[in-house]
Amino acid sequence: MILTYYKETRVSIPKAQLPELYRRLYLCRQFENVTIKLFTNNELPGFLHSQLGQEAIPVAISACLAEGDFMQPTHRGHADMLSKGMDPRKMMAELYAKKTGYNQGKGGSMHMASIKEGILGATGIVGSGPVISIGVALALKMDKKPNVIVSFFGDGATNEGSVHEAINMAALWNLPIVFVIQNNQFAESTPRKDHQKVDDISIRAEGYGIDGYTCDGNDLFAVYEVASKAIKKARTGKGPSLINAVTYRILGHYVGDPGNLYRDKEEVENAKKKDPLQMFKRKLTEMKALDAAEFKRIESEVDALLEEAVTFARESPEPQDEELMAYIYS
Repeated sequence: MILTYYKETRVSIPKAQLPELYRRLYLCRQFENVTIKLFTNNELPGFLHSQLGQEAIPVAISACLAEGDFMQPTHRGHADMLSKGMDPRKMMAELYAKKTGYNQGKGGSMHMASIKEGILGATGIVGSGPVISIGVALALKMDKKPNVIVSFFGDGATNEGSVHEAINMAALWNLPIVFVIQNNQFAESTPRKDHQKVDDISIRAEGYGIDGYTCDGNDLFAVYEVASKAIKKARTGKGPSLINAVTYRILGHYVGDPGNLYRDKEEVENAKKKDPLQMFKRKLTEMKALDAAEFKRIESEVDALLEEAVTFARESPEPQDEELMAYIYS
């Protein structure tokens, strides 16, 4: 049994990968900023749950994955999908409910999927993702494939019976899966201290007989170090792990929820001081991995890509009425 809290991290990411990781992190952040503005302006239908402030977790973990690996995002999962390689243009079209979207406009923000990129359909049912994920993990094991699946869920979901059952089954069958808690401190409007007794959720791993890790979810290097260990373990047939990546949900439960009835402004402002994007940028500057001109070039390219994505989505056709039932059971 290994229960480790990663506070101080060693830089273990190959330096050549760092510019691409910054690009992904900045893309995830700006995609959220752009879609929040579009939603606020009534351009996007449905609901939007922002992953603002949690982006370092999926970006770091995706950097540890290989071709053929899978990921199960949550309803708050735009960064999960982008970090795994989904096309922001097709994602934007899906948010606009357009035919050119990943799921012909039927999935929207909470149910988007792309098996080609290894993204299982996001689900709006809290705690259901791990159950779906262990089915994929079992298939990978039965087919003797060298791949893994990462299953994301929040701190609130750790209290669901389905999550406990899924982790227990994965442990019993030694499945190639890594369970990752994007611990953003809230289950909708309920602070974590009011919905669970334990301070460190990773200690629950001991009850399943698997390894548990807790890391700073805003520190991309810390998440990468923990994830690389857990994913290697799963890939080599040594079974599942549970990662508790501690972060903070900057906005309310959904875009439109002011979030000021269950937390104070000072708490949010303190959390913003640990912005994962700025933390990563400062670290890369200290390492001399990127200079100001390179940061600006990457950011300009991403901004242009997102402008293109919005234009593509706006100009895309809407699904026809006769297509309503298409793909429902396929």
